Amino acid sequence: MPVPHHPLRLAVALDSPQVPPRHDAAHHTALARLAERGTLDFVTLGDRFGGPGPDALAVLARIAPDTERIGLVPTVTTTHTEPFHVSTAVATLDWVSRGRAGWTVEVSTTEAEAALVGRRPAAPAAEVWPEADEVADVAGRLWDSWEDDAEIRDLATGRFVDRDKLHHVDFTGRAFSVRGPSIVPRPPQGRPVTVVEVTGDTGGPDDGGPPGFDGADEVAAARREVAAARADVALVRAEDPQTAGAARAELHARALAHGRDPDRLLVLASLPVELHSPADAAGLADLLGDWFAQGAADGFHLRPADPDRDLPRLVEGTVPLLRERGLLRRSYEGTTLRAHLGLPRPASIYARAREASR
Repeated sequence: MPVPHHPLRLAVALDSPQVPPRHDAAHHTALARLAERGTLDFVTLGDRFGGPGPDALAVLARIAPDTERIGLVPTVTTTHTEPFHVSTAVATLDWVSRGRAGWTVEVSTTEAEAALVGRRPAAPAAEVWPEADEVADVAGRLWDSWEDDAEIRDLATGRFVDRDKLHHVDFTGRAFSVRGPSIVPRPPQGRPVTVVEVTGDTGGPDDGGPPGFDGADEVAAARREVAAARADVALVRAEDPQTAGAARAELHARALAHGRDPDRLLVLASLPVELHSPADAAGLADLLGDWFAQGAADGFHLRPADPDRDLPRLVEGTVPLLRERGLLRRSYEGTTLRAHLGLPRPASIYARAREASR
């Protein structure tokens, strides 16, 4: 199993165990700023579609102006939301954060959630995950539908855009069609970072998702396919480094089968965390370092049992130890989430096609 040759990537969930969860902007802003002080790559926030709790994307959009470098990754449910709106909302988050946005792809499967929308009945996860794959696909096409230099903004001539550099995506999927182009210029990152959790739900810490990587499970297989085809980052819940490493190897093999460079798919082990004392902070640093040295993952997504208690101990205790061992950055070198993760900014597929046709 290859050992990564880069500092480990580190992200943290901000989901609160309180019922109903705290969702005021000041609370989440304080947590995000603390994670930023620890030079973490990004924070995630789950979205309880139709239930008590925050609108994750709206909360992180509010946080964006009050933070500077930390990546912001809300869960976005694709099943009952128009793909055009998903694309626009995530692109807007990338603009207001100046290139620090991502999104965690999630689906909805309950009748109660379907009734809130009234567009269609609920469907099994094994059916809506292939649709989520198409939503992620068309979102990327919509982000690409404006070439980087499509905006002219010429007051003298009154021309705002170069229409030759706007493109219809003309996408027809299983349950929707999208013509495009987007109504939002291409995001600062080109494409905001797409995250897929391949082994469980993303509603919050310890929400009952499968603990392992069960290849026989149909829903897990559907999640893995979406991650392999569309994700920049895959989150894997695992109880040991061997399980995490096997998941990483399989996801890379699947990505290669989709014609992708496996190195462009980062696999983070998603681990529950409870830090009751400074000694727990040292133990966590040992565990992360050991898993990382074994090549089990490219980094870690930590799910604190109580962010108000655990995140300060993570930043003040574990982070300095990881820095001393050369495993974590001491400062941000880039300004975008893609830069933090070592992922390149992709070119527009339409710009590449136009160049190739010349």
